[in-house]
Amino acid sequence: MTLNVHYSAAYQAVYLLKATTFMVGIPMDADENPFLQGYRAKPEADATAAHDGTTQVFYEHSSGQRIHTDTVIAEALRKQYPNLELIVAPLNSVNLLAYAASGHATIIPITESGDELSLPLSWTMYYPPARRINGSMGGLVEKLNFGKFIYKWKNEEFLLYVVDGRDTSYPVSNFNSYILTTDRLKADALLLEAGKWGTDLHDEVLVFDQGYWQKSPELYQSVLKASWDAVIMDENMKKTIIDDHLSFFDSRETYDRLKVPWKRGIIYHGPPGNGKTISIKAMMNTLYTRKEPIPTLYVRTLASIFNRARQFAPCYLVFEDLDTIVSDNVRSYFLNEVDGLKNNDGIFMIGSTNHLDRLDPGISKRPSRFDRKYYFADPNLQERIAYCKFWQSKLADNKEIDFPDKLNKAIAEITDKFSFAYMQEAFVAALLAIARRSERQVSEEEEFTEDLGDGWLSVHSLGGDSDLNKLVLWVEIKKQVEILREGMDEGKEKTVLGGTVPYSPDVEDFAECVCVN
Repeated sequence: MTLNVHYSAAYQAVYLLKATTFMVGIPMDADENPFLQGYRAKPEADATAAHDGTTQVFYEHSSGQRIHTDTVIAEALRKQYPNLELIVAPLNSVNLLAYAASGHATIIPITESGDELSLPLSWTMYYPPARRINGSMGGLVEKLNFGKFIYKWKNEEFLLYVVDGRDTSYPVSNFNSYILTTDRLKADALLLEAGKWGTDLHDEVLVFDQGYWQKSPELYQSVLKASWDAVIMDENMKKTIIDDHLSFFDSRETYDRLKVPWKRGIIYHGPPGNGKTISIKAMMNTLYTRKEPIPTLYVRTLASIFNRARQFAPCYLVFEDLDTIVSDNVRSYFLNEVDGLKNNDGIFMIGSTNHLDRLDPGISKRPSRFDRKYYFADPNLQERIAYCKFWQSKLADNKEIDFPDKLNKAIAEITDKFSFAYMQEAFVAALLAIARRSERQVSEEEEFTEDLGDGWLSVHSLGGDSDLNKLVLWVEIKKQVEILREGMDEGKEKTVLGGTVPYSPDVEDFAECVCVN
């Protein structure tokens, strides 16, 4: 039998994973374990003598009226191991199994020798894949309800029981660890280190949503792909934003010397699709790659988040769509927390909004709360040309798409008032339309002359770049721009693939609706 752990921050569950091993150690029978022989009380001579007394109690208790499982298990363990000291630690506070799964300890499951009762007690559950696109079938997971282990840490051994002590119909489990030891101080040291490890971020981003803090390794991996090179904006503005952040985290001594609070807040605002979110994401990557990484705490809903931010300070506290988070019913709470009724040293707050006018003036116009505002306007002509060049470089290896230099300025000129998100949609829609047309018109004799097998069309050389109307990409881009502009003129928001990074299989879109932490 092998043991692994899948740990959910939302439910604090513990799992035995099939076909996966994280530890060193072979399961042993309880009667063969020398650690247990010296401390277990002598069983009475009855029919249950072959079984672990606590296991027997758990089964009997679970078959009848349950009052308080924690009390029952603790009493049974003290009776069974009178020479060992018992420590009870909730798994949502200190997850010893997850700590062992990370390689910091070794955990060995103990089986029982009788036929009537067996350990561990678990449920086999199916978990779907995180992403269907990779073709994974998901996996089978053993959800632990009752287990018994030898726990080895720093040359010390402990006897560990893990029990789901749910006593009501409430759906969230109530897991406890029961540690039996001859040395309370060493057990406390283990709990302290495991607890500290559990609160740290390990290639994760801390996200607060729907009343829970959750660690997101997937979001962290997404952040690592972000780069300021992919953020198209005025270079002076980009440099100012980067310096604004880095100088804050490098200037604690300066703040202390000037006797001013070491805190700062800025707001990104402007129409959607012009780079607010991707700029936050790029800055998160910059802060994570510092010599002393700065963690990011991302907020989707507002409730009890400042205490956690103070715990992780210095940190980067992100409020995406600030105007929707700070509603009337939490406005006073938010302002009180920002104003520093408690110490906010080391917290850099960043808020973004598409509608600055919807923010309470007490938030948007008071420097002591948010000290600086950066406006992300629709790109000007030069920025639109730079964005087209970005696409030109992405398609440089595609011999079937003719994209001459003159096309950059031409596309930029017809996309006035477009955000980067709308420009991206124009490119993506045009390329998809060309691909679809290639499948329908393989045999027609037009400027599209041959099917190259990958869904794209070849365009014959048409005597230079002067006649743009002979370029398939230009013709299709104009159509898509006209469609998008009609929607803009009618005031109808269209769903687009937001962000400033051109869409491609190796670049993950980070749309305005996606949360960054």
